[in-house]
Amino acid sequence: MFEHQKIAVVMPAYNAEATLLKTYRQVIACEMVDVVIIVDDGSSDNTAAIASSLPRAIFHRIDRNRGYGGNQKVCYRLALEAGADIIIMVHPDYQYTPLLIPAMCSMIGTGLYECVIASRILGGRALAGGMPLYKYISNRFLTMVENLMLGAKLSEYHTGYRAFSRRLLEKLPLAENSDDFIFDNQMLAQIIWAGAVIAEVSCPTKYFAEASSINFRRSLKYGLGCLNVGLEEWLCRNHLLRLPRYPESLRNCFR
Repeated sequence: MFEHQKIAVVMPAYNAEATLLKTYRQVIACEMVDVVIIVDDGSSDNTAAIASSLPRAIFHRIDRNRGYGGNQKVCYRLALEAGADIIIMVHPDYQYTPLLIPAMCSMIGTGLYECVIASRILGGRALAGGMPLYKYISNRFLTMVENLMLGAKLSEYHTGYRAFSRRLLEKLPLAENSDDFIFDNQMLAQIIWAGAVIAEVSCPTKYFAEASSINFRRSLKYGLGCLNVGLEEWLCRNHLLRLPRYPESLRNCFR
């Protein structure tokens, strides 16, 4: 709890048997966390067996791989159904330290922000922390272009560590977003469309063999998808396109 607000940490898991338990232990070590929700997206390893045995966790298994975005949709639905007021999404691949949970919760729980992201770029230590140079360059390029298109000033759009208020999640039309990796970008674009300020905290970067990653082909698809997200939102904002992902009823409703 944070000031009588229930906190849920959601973890969208896929073939995370090597890192899930380490991440979970650090999450529950944070005493303010009320519930951990783990959604397994049809993993072919022992992720489901590990997750289903963990105390203080709500486990849900998707029988057939739905995709990273589809997994998150289930995560947020379960968190809201569990009565969470503050929802934190963290990848179970141990790339992101759960030690930032108290800071992120306080920024949401005090009413200062509706969304907080943990940035690997903010602080300037991404490369020193092991981020591959090509990922760093592509991250910076895509972020620069998306900031120009979306009219924002974020340090990155690609982190897997985010916190949201219940009020925000209940308003976002997440069902209109992709079930693939581009879901993360679409969600941030929707939040910007809604006029909510996205706060950032600096997050240490940690790369190792067991950490999740996508291959070059999917990385290229993701990069092009990010550019398309920025373009679509810009077109909708300038009344040149209409998409249910960006409804007029949501536009600037948090300003």
